[in-house]
Amino acid sequence: MNFHAMRAIYGFEMARARRTLMQSIVSPVISTSLYFVVFGAAIGSRIQHVEGISYGAFIVPGLIMLSLLTQSISNASFGIYFPKFVGTIYELLSAPVSYFEIVVSYVGAAATKSIVLGLIILATAGLFVPLSIAHPLWMILFLVLTAVTFSLLGFIIGIWADGFEKLQLVPLLMITPLTFLGGSFYSIDMLPPFWQKVSLVNPVVYLISGFRWSFYGLADVSVAVSLAMTLVFLAICLAIIAWIFRTGYRLKT
Repeated sequence: MNFHAMRAIYGFEMARARRTLMQSIVSPVISTSLYFVVFGAAIGSRIQHVEGISYGAFIVPGLIMLSLLTQSISNASFGIYFPKFVGTIYELLSAPVSYFEIVVSYVGAAATKSIVLGLIILATAGLFVPLSIAHPLWMILFLVLTAVTFSLLGFIIGIWADGFEKLQLVPLLMITPLTFLGGSFYSIDMLPPFWQKVSLVNPVVYLISGFRWSFYGLADVSVAVSLAMTLVFLAICLAIIAWIFRTGYRLKT
């Protein structure tokens, strides 16, 4: 295991985050705070409580998950795409670094940045509403698993993309809508029966439900099912990455 190379890649990615602090941390926190203020003020004035939880506190896990998903994908996809764009990917592929070490370094850095961002947003939300975390260890588990899984997805997108436009295609057209429709700002139990069943097709529902359960002990679906769905998605992303490196798909463009 080439720990020196892994530390170098990881350190470079983390240093890039420090150089672009406004874009990496400050901007997502401000955007999430605006979501919180707008939704909390506009909808919270009409929906005082959801299952005994104040609406402002109820949407906090969904807002954290929204930022976590989008930033994990963005960090990982840009991290691996940029070396392809400037041509330094050849130096990386010719170095004595295994594919496993490359994935761990880039995905680890992207997940670390997303987890830090999620914790900052959690602390920021505590300034607006009183928060309680019923199951802190489960909260950390869901936070880490989700960040790693979607960083892997971002890594896949970065390999697949052949232009900067494609880096934003999946997050904007798929992840963000699925997150908004996945119970970020409401419980799916509030929907008519037909739409409750339709919502269960959305994989983000399981992520948000499990994460919200770790805060308040409330879940739209079984916590075991939420955890299983997260692990299945993680396994699928790992399988796709293994196929990419085995076939060399778009690594040398």
